[in-house]
Amino acid sequence: MHESINKQINMGAGVRYVSDYMKRMQDANPSFFYAFQGDSGNVFWTDAAFLANYTNFGDTVIIDTSYRANRLKLPFVTFTGINHHAQPVLFGCGLLLNESENTFIWLLQTWLQAMSGRSPVSVTTDPDRLVQMAVAQVLPEVRHRFCRWSLFSQTREKLAHVYQTNPTFDVEFKNCINEASTVEEFESCWAALLDRYFLTDNEWLQSVYRIRDQWIPVYVREVFFGELSPGENNGGTSLFFDGFVNNTTNTIQLLIKQYEKAISSWQEKELKEDFDTSNVAPVLKTPSPMEKQAANLYTRRIFIKFQEELVETLANPATMIDGSTIVTSYRVAKFGEEHKAHTVRFNAFEMKATCACQMFEFSGIICRHVLSVFRTKNVLTLPSDYVLKRWTKNAKTDGLSTSDSSTMLPNCDRESVTTRRNNLRQEAMKYVEEGAKSIHSYNMAMSALQEASKRVAAVKSKSSGAMQDTDEADGGNLEMHTIENQSTAPLSKEEEEKKIQELMAELDCANQKSEVYRKILLALFKDMEDQKLTLSVKVQNARLTLKE
Repeated sequence: MHESINKQINMGAGVRYVSDYMKRMQDANPSFFYAFQGDSGNVFWTDAAFLANYTNFGDTVIIDTSYRANRLKLPFVTFTGINHHAQPVLFGCGLLLNESENTFIWLLQTWLQAMSGRSPVSVTTDPDRLVQMAVAQVLPEVRHRFCRWSLFSQTREKLAHVYQTNPTFDVEFKNCINEASTVEEFESCWAALLDRYFLTDNEWLQSVYRIRDQWIPVYVREVFFGELSPGENNGGTSLFFDGFVNNTTNTIQLLIKQYEKAISSWQEKELKEDFDTSNVAPVLKTPSPMEKQAANLYTRRIFIKFQEELVETLANPATMIDGSTIVTSYRVAKFGEEHKAHTVRFNAFEMKATCACQMFEFSGIICRHVLSVFRTKNVLTLPSDYVLKRWTKNAKTDGLSTSDSSTMLPNCDRESVTTRRNNLRQEAMKYVEEGAKSIHSYNMAMSALQEASKRVAAVKSKSSGAMQDTDEADGGNLEMHTIENQSTAPLSKEEEEKKIQELMAELDCANQKSEVYRKILLALFKDMEDQKLTLSVKVQNARLTLKE
């Protein structure tokens, strides 16, 4: 009780800090958007980078309110999604210091307005009554499901005595929910489970069963949620702030600090995946042209999932059961598991197929059952309808290209540190990819980095000189020079200060860019050394084998 009260006091003391932080962020970056709900202290914020995330990956959204309900008692709400590497990405955040029935309606309306009014296809939330009401009012056409992890946690609390006396119940309960491939299979498994543990009349289980169409996978698979496997992400848990926001995050100041760390960390992880996807060729397991096509299209993480499905077609033969019409029906089942067969309907004229498992609709990855039918019908490459761009290497193209985005993003001297770092990293990755193609280009890249360092030093020197001259010229005339050393008319003190600010901003940008280049090139050099060492070991092993 005392811990909760103290935490509430600490949060209340940070209201002024939040207001000042929002103003500073917007002053530094005009694309930063925030809004307060009257004088309640409730605030929502987002920026251009989050909006770009939503433009590319806003088809499914997780609204995580669990921080305020669990033991952390933080009034923190996050809007996240899933990028083309199946990593979490941020769309916006909120702090709700004072809740009422209209709080979540205001929050969702403000978020949707910031996202240019474009609704997602699906949304996942905690099973919270206020959140449920807000989603129904603000996003009435969006498919809404509840987070399975949240319901699993609540079930463990409500049935603590069952979990303690029956160690196998947890696994059986989750398997019943996650592994059922049809409604009939789930219904049968559910009834058997409750009967086996004498829980048929349990009120909690009856209540979660009544809302089964909002959280049990077999009831929501007709809509895209971006889940790649039944246990993936615990059915809608946001992982963006895992490891950053925890029980030691007891002030808003610390929360904001951890928020910025999480953003930086995930940006680096995404850049690493971008680099690996572009430079590390996946290992193919079949001679199929379709596998090679998928390897060229998908990111590494998504290709691995597709490859799993493709390899499984060898153990899941397709048998035609009805070929009397244009649409042919097939029965696909794994050897020895004919009782779990799936029906696939294939239209050869339109090159379209639908499977009863609805994996493609749910995850955006084509299932082994349809792939098995494709193999039977000699469909050698993936039809374009079965390649979601959001899972491909080019998921971010045609949104904001490099050339176009430069005119839409704020000027470098006004951007926030986070936004500047993000933009520079994107540019630096292209620079690194070119520099890594050969030893010659690598040497050129290192030379360019050294030249950039010299230019930064030159700008810094000029900025320092300008500041010193300003101090000496108090009340006198000061003659400024352009970079081309062309003389100009004397500037007023106001113009001098403006020029100094511009030079300092230019220096800041150059420093940021130089640091990013340095870090990424050092990481690249380390990877090259590791690869060199691995290759040396392989050569040595080969020599020993030949001697033997």
